[in-house]
Parts: sequence; C-alpha cells; structure tokens
Amino acid sequence: MAAITRVAYLGPAGTNTEVAALRYYPDAQRVPYPTIAQAAGAVAAGDVDRAMAPIENSLQGTITDTVDLLIRDEGLAICGEIVLNIEHCLMVRPGADRGDVEVIYSHPQSLGQCRQYLEAHFPGVRTEAALSNSEAVAVMMKTPRSAAIGPARAAEIYGARILERGIEDSPVNKTRFVVLAREGAAPTGNDKTSLAFGVAHDRPGTLVSVLHEFADRSINLTKIESRPSGADLGVYTFLIDVEGHRDDPLVAQALAAVKEQANFFKVFGSYPVWTE
Repeated sequence: MAAITRVAYLGPAGTNTEVAALRYYPDAQRVPYPTIAQAAGAVAAGDVDRAMAPIENSLQGTITDTVDLLIRDEGLAICGEIVLNIEHCLMVRPGADRGDVEVIYSHPQSLGQCRQYLEAHFPGVRTEAALSNSEAVAVMMKTPRSAAIGPARAAEIYGARILERGIEDSPVNKTRFVVLAREGAAPTGNDKTSLAFGVAHDRPGTLVSVLHEFADRSINLTKIESRPSGADLGVYTFLIDVEGHRDDPLVAQALAAVKEQANFFKVFGSYPVWTE
C-alpha cells in the first residue's frame, strides 16, 4: 500500500479535525481547507490522498455537511474512522477577562455543545458562528471585547488566553471522524460498513423489510437514522452502519437484497472499527 503523504482537513490549523488527522496520520502533511466539502473534493480530484471529516457527535448528533456530501458526491468512500474526546475551552485575548466579553465566536456545533454553559455564565451575550473553531479563535484575536470557544491547540497556535477548560455540557462529549478516500478499505476482521438507502414511502413495511435483511442474517446495526431526501416533504434517506465488511458473505448478501428493494442505494464504504 502506498504511503499516505497528504491529508486534507477542515482548517485552519488548530481545529479538532486537524487533531484527528494528526493522530490518525502522524507522519502525513496536513492540508487545510475552508470547508468540509472542499477538503473532500480535494480527495476526489486527486490533490490529496485522504481527507478527515467529522461525521457524528455524541451531544449534537450527525454532522450533516459530511453525510450530505457522501450521499451526493461520487468518487468518495469511507476508509477509516477515529473517535476523539472533545474538550472545549473558553478563551480571550491576552489581558482580557470574562467581564469584557460582548460576543463569543465558535463553530455552530461547538456552540450547541456548550449551550447550557453559555446560558448560565454568559446570559444575553451574543454568539457568532464561524466556519471552524480555529477560525473563531483567529477572529477573536482581532476583535476587542470578544471570546472564542475552541480546542486548547488553537489557543497555543494563536496565542489566546484560556479562561476555562471543559465547558461542554456533558463530560461524555465525543466526535467520530471518518477518513475519506477514493475507495474503501480491505477487510481486517473487525470492520463496519456504512450505507444509505431510500425505499417507497407510500407503502407500509418497506423499511422493516430492509431491516429484516440484516436481522435475519444476525448482522448487528450500530446506527440508524434518517435524513430528508430533498425529493419531497416526508421522503427520507436512511443511513445505517452495520457490523462487518461489504465483502463478508452474509453482509454482501444483505446488501444485495437491500439494493433490490431500494429506490436509492449507496454504500459509503467498509473500514476498520476504531479502537483506542
């Protein structure tokens, strides 16, 4: 297998996505992009070997930007995953204090993960969304009477002062990141497969019939959810993760049976399950 030399991520430097890329590919060059879609597009175009993208948070749920591009875009596959414990820090410019804060910048996901803290400690203070936590810190460093929420690494990079660590609303705050490539990974014996499908919404039992294809073969589902398909109100695309690799005989049988019943079907990839 060729060495992974260039990995795209949601930048700039200092985001949790960069931390995930650094941990998963410690020896690769990390290439920042301003959006998840552009990072993923760099993989499809062959400009980088891999892209790291957040896909799910234990507090806020699915990262819709990542899921939607996997549904929509061809030439992308999940080939790996990594789960990080997320610690959010409240930070200000050197010399500033919490009493000076009139606006707090962060990524919308992070603002949502710290909602209770913000309501308790900064009632009435305006929040502003940024494209990434790292960008929020960069903007804060140029803006008087402001604060930012982000990882400690961003404070180190931009020279911000951390006022408080661990301000997320739950101590169990984890984000799952996926590694995007042009094809999935080979079987390892401890894999999962992610896919999306749609079924007729005007007939009873269509979703149950699909789920039986996995249950009847004793294939465990580790995740199931729905996303609006964009076709019409009430028409959904279902997203599931199942244990096993798409090349495993029983999984392959189940996938073939689901494809026959679906009006939309796409396997995002099979990849090793992350273990600490």
